Amino acid sequence: MKSTLKKLLPFAVVGVISGATTVGTIQYFGHNSDNADQSYFTKSSNASFVGMNAATTGDDFVKAAKTTVPAVVTIKNYQSKSSSRASEQDLFDFFFGDPFGGGRGQQRQKQQQMPDNMPSGMGSGVIISPDGYIISNNHVVAGANKLEVVLSNKKAYIATLIGTDPNTDISLLKIEEKGLPYLNFANSDNIEVGQWVLAVGNPLGLNSTVTAGIVSAKGRGIGILGSQGKAANPIESFIQTDAAINPGNSGGALVNTNGDLIGINSAIQSTTGYYQGYGFAVPANLARKIVEDIKKFGIVQRGFLGVTSLDLSDDQQVAAYNMQKKTSIKAGSGIYITGFGEKSGAEESGLKAGDIITKIDNVAVTDFADLSMSIGSKRPGDKVQVTYSRNGKENMTTVTLKDQKGGTSTRTKDDLSVSEKIGADFDPLNESFKTSYGLNSGVIAKNVSEGSEMAKIGIVDNYIIIEINGKPVNSQKDVEKILDKYQGNVQVKFIDEYGRMYTKGFKMP
Repeated sequence: MKSTLKKLLPFAVVGVISGATTVGTIQYFGHNSDNADQSYFTKSSNASFVGMNAATTGDDFVKAAKTTVPAVVTIKNYQSKSSSRASEQDLFDFFFGDPFGGGRGQQRQKQQQMPDNMPSGMGSGVIISPDGYIISNNHVVAGANKLEVVLSNKKAYIATLIGTDPNTDISLLKIEEKGLPYLNFANSDNIEVGQWVLAVGNPLGLNSTVTAGIVSAKGRGIGILGSQGKAANPIESFIQTDAAINPGNSGGALVNTNGDLIGINSAIQSTTGYYQGYGFAVPANLARKIVEDIKKFGIVQRGFLGVTSLDLSDDQQVAAYNMQKKTSIKAGSGIYITGFGEKSGAEESGLKAGDIITKIDNVAVTDFADLSMSIGSKRPGDKVQVTYSRNGKENMTTVTLKDQKGGTSTRTKDDLSVSEKIGADFDPLNESFKTSYGLNSGVIAKNVSEGSEMAKIGIVDNYIIIEINGKPVNSQKDVEKILDKYQGNVQVKFIDEYGRMYTKGFKMP
């Protein structure tokens, strides 16, 4: 027993050091240094004792840190217009809280006064190949017209944004360099709750910061990606860790003690905007699939079962459904099928409304996070084995996954429709509205995708598009006809929610 305690004590000490370092950092940034509480640093004899024990037994952490730090970079997000900077600051606030303590309005005002040569936001990224591919979060790069990458050796590069995926909060960048240090992806399915991990990033402006902790949970869905409507089909199956993560860590590395990449740090759950013990990372297996799709196809290949469903693990969701539909479905484990989409692979396989999905490819599905991870990491045309319960009896069937249009083939950017390329759909504007406001043409923007060309010029849902390239538009077909096979600069005339008219443009992707 004593021998076991001796072995565990140094690791516990390392955790204490990590936590104390985080609290000390928050104290430093949250208060004037002249008035800072210095009690963490007054007991020098104790600090010396703790440090000596950690150093003599923390070889695994040292090795992992030496491997990871050179491959983690700082990403600076530059946006040319102050209004864009202000809106994107809200994204960072959304994921990490307001780091300036409840003054969002004041912070927006500060951002609007910043010169254009100052970044509007900063995060982290991870080099994943020696030729300069870098993975980060979508919200780190969102809205940028310039992205600067700074290595741990302070060398800086202008990066090209290869692609993004709001549904997983993953982005892929590229810098022109060779022979760079990089991290290998680990199989994140093999991680265990309780295993030691390190988080590496640039929190609170402190470059190349390493914190230690454990995997606290797997398959966490916290509702952060879809809650603002930016992700149409979010995949949330986060790795939860108590390694200290703060603003600036976003997009950085979560690694095991071998220095292998097991996750991309994405968010914290906090009432203060600072670390309170709950950090979340996108699993490496999902992140790797996303960047492979972006590199190979230019877009993410997403397979769908084609079902509408009810998460039986969510008591409140089940209760609300029962009240609305006047049913008596019992809460528990699994995914209850409520219906099917058009050209549904699940319906074609023989699944029916009322079936309860319990496994995908023999892996248990207890909640929607499990289902979204199992299916979201697949491509159209992939086949999955679905285990389901019908009238209390277990059954199995094979489902061919499809894309949202019912196809089973992978597509490239060239295969996308105009609406998919520019990131919005368009509904006709009714004639009475046109008459009331003196408009001769117009369509209403719908389903505007985060980071899309339409979003970049400031268009959001319900803005009115009057003309494209000087031509009036009155339907989705008009937009498609004007921009189909079009190459070059696109000019868009639109009206915002206050009735103000703008003319802005972008280059057709």
